[in-house]
Amino acid sequence: MKSPIILALDTQDISTAQSWIAATRSSIDTYKVGLEFFLKFGAQGVAALREAGDFDLFLDLKLHDIPNTVAAAVSSVVDIAPKFLTVHAGGGSAMVEAAAQAGPDISITAVTILTSLSEPEVSEIGFAAGALESSLAMASFASARGARSIVSSPFEVAAIRGSVGAEIELITPGVRPVGASLGDQKRVMTPPEAIAAGANYLVIGRPISGKWQEGSEAMNRAAAEILASIYG
Repeated sequence: MKSPIILALDTQDISTAQSWIAATRSSIDTYKVGLEFFLKFGAQGVAALREAGDFDLFLDLKLHDIPNTVAAAVSSVVDIAPKFLTVHAGGGSAMVEAAAQAGPDISITAVTILTSLSEPEVSEIGFAAGALESSLAMASFASARGARSIVSSPFEVAAIRGSVGAEIELITPGVRPVGASLGDQKRVMTPPEAIAAGANYLVIGRPISGKWQEGSEAMNRAAAEILASIYG
């Protein structure tokens, strides 16, 4: 059984990212490479991470542009073989469809409303509806146009699951173990709550990577405890 934890490799140091993977591989199968790492190291950086052993890649680039540009961007990372590649659902249905067609072997992952946004901020940006309604609408059209996975806050997961069905994989950041700092997240749940709501995967960063200063064993233990809490 695949672990539902996706560890965020939010670092600008390749050796640190490699050490995080080595420390947590017994509890984690999927690792997130985001803008911070990818803009600095690109595909060569991903290859370096895989030297110690393969893993499922969540490539979190949140592509958002006209359809042709996004399609070209997806084509440029096909050789990296990400399992998941994020695009902003806010780019529209044609953009999502173009991404899906350009990467037929990639699970194009539509990002709805960022978990760093509060309800007042969602309104301030200009969304006519709240986070739940907006996320649900985005998830519905994105899955209909080829997205095979959706990113949302855990508070929207249950409604999205009811709309898109069982085949679409739901991924949620905004997950924190009991007692962990919220950081820049505004809408959060614990890992067991998010899985119970219908999430397939949980993106977790600092509650695990923040233990690195205490050593690899502490980091491994943090990952294992979160995994145990889900299946407990």
